[in-house]
Amino acid sequence: MSILQTENLKKYYGKGETTVKALDGVTLTIEDGEFVAVVGTSGSGKSTLLHMLGGLDRPTEGKVYVAGNDIFALKDDALTIFRRRKIGFVFQSYNLVPTLNVYENIVLPIELDGNRVDEKHVQSIIDILGLKEKINSLPSELSGGQQQRVAIARALATKPAIVLADEPTGNLDSKTSLDVIGLLKITSEQFKQTIVMITHNEEIAQMAERIIRIEDGRIAGERHV
Repeated sequence: MSILQTENLKKYYGKGETTVKALDGVTLTIEDGEFVAVVGTSGSGKSTLLHMLGGLDRPTEGKVYVAGNDIFALKDDALTIFRRRKIGFVFQSYNLVPTLNVYENIVLPIELDGNRVDEKHVQSIIDILGLKEKINSLPSELSGGQQQRVAIARALATKPAIVLADEPTGNLDSKTSLDVIGLLKITSEQFKQTIVMITHNEEIAQMAERIIRIEDGRIAGERHV
């Protein structure tokens, strides 16, 4: 069953001869539980695509469906709520709240939504990501790899329909990068979690199940790994 679909997705900046076609008619389908890597060079449109998939920016044209919902048919407030409940984000810069400890950072999106924390689910995520000894630590007391694990745990805690990871290893050394992506893959399998990861790193991309290549705002090819 497809959990994520785009139809003729376009994002243009500027007008006339100066128009930049960041996305130029992207149609794709991602199945429930799939781990997909989107690769491309800088300026290829891959980050723009991720922002569209996550409802962080509205397209010039086209549709995005997440769990059967046409997300851009939603008004801004409704889209914000939908994003918080259905889409988990992992960014290159971790985006942890410096004054909250590891556990508080992980459950923050759930509490912002006024929901009860599923302690069993959160605990299993903490265990898999090897954060048990760090739950009372502040982000400043963690290594980059540990901070990224916390960001992954936070993204998974809400049981989202999809997790979108934007260059999640961009600030990490190569060994830590492979460790973090390995953990991302394990969580994908363990929780049947759909993950779409943007990366320019071919070695990292090989750890996904399917690789989609973007060039000049279009899908240039895809293959199963």
